[in-house]
Amino acid sequence: MTPVTRDVETRVLDAAKLCTAKWGIAKVTIDDIAGEAGVSRATLYRMFPGGKDVMFDALRVRELEDFFTRVGTHVDGHDDLESLLIRIVGVATRELRDDQHLSLMLASEPGDTLSQLTVEGLPRIMRVATVFLVPMVDHYLPRRESIRLVELLARLVISYFLAPSEHVDFADADSAREFLRIFVLPAFHDSLTRS
Repeated sequence: MTPVTRDVETRVLDAAKLCTAKWGIAKVTIDDIAGEAGVSRATLYRMFPGGKDVMFDALRVRELEDFFTRVGTHVDGHDDLESLLIRIVGVATRELRDDQHLSLMLASEPGDTLSQLTVEGLPRIMRVATVFLVPMVDHYLPRRESIRLVELLARLVISYFLAPSEHVDFADADSAREFLRIFVLPAFHDSLTRS
């Protein structure tokens, strides 16, 4: 992809995000997005054959990549697997809670947004989480176990974000540590001692 094409794609995806914040996914049109991005409909369809659905899939992937990039930049300075996991779940939880666009979408279009965080979108979330987080966990576990652990963490963070608990708060390091020590790390103990 050329820098010019990448710039236009960024403008289109930014416009799509802005338009969904204004009107919601169901009501926004290709014309709205093209107008906001300053491109023609034809340009938009050339970039995203299949139209709106393909464009929103691209936006979701970009948002996930941005999310996991932010998580990755805040997990430096860990000494062991436990401290790495505490940082990952803490940063991920805070990022989800602070995401104003996500909050807006959960309020205005809860069905589609929840679907993208669970049933429909979960495979995409797992793929991106695997790309970004598994290499960090690989320092402590064999690859297969790293993948299993990252999937488990992603599912847990999403679950506790969508249905907060008075007993567990992953944004609080002490609460995350206690949860991970009791419910997560023991499942990977044998792999830790072999690596």
